[in-house]
Amino acid sequence: MGLMDKGKDALNSDKGEKVTDGGIDKAKDAASEKTGGQFDDKLDQGAEAADKRVGNE
Repeated sequence: MGLMDKGKDALNSDKGEKVTDGGIDKAKDAASEKTGGQFDDKLDQGAEAADKRVGNE
């Protein structure tokens, strides 16, 4: 098993899902704060798309 395989397995674990969800949520919240909530609908779409690309849910 190579390093890339180990990384993918870590991201696709339950713990990895929690970590990536937390990071995505923090980034979304920070961007929302900076834009004054003006683009929250787009930020939600982006966060959802990012969550589908990483993690296991």
